[in-house]
Amino acid sequence: MVTAIVLIEAERSAIAKLGPALADVPGVAEAYSVTGEFDFVAILRVKNHEEIADIVTSKLSQVAGIRKTHT
Repeated sequence: MVTAIVLIEAERSAIAKLGPALADVPGVAEAYSVTGEFDFVAILRVKNHEEIADIVTSKLSQVAGIRKTHT
């Protein structure tokens, strides 16, 4: 099992809807709304590093309202 922490910068207008949207992404085990430079922290738990790359580049990038991610 591999765990990754993804810091997410969101569009202000999307913050209220982003929590439930993150919960629907396969591989996202936990998601937290935070204050400061980033708006959300997502905890990924997957079988291997390739899955992390797939989630960040293919799945999270498709979620409306995500401006940037840092892994």
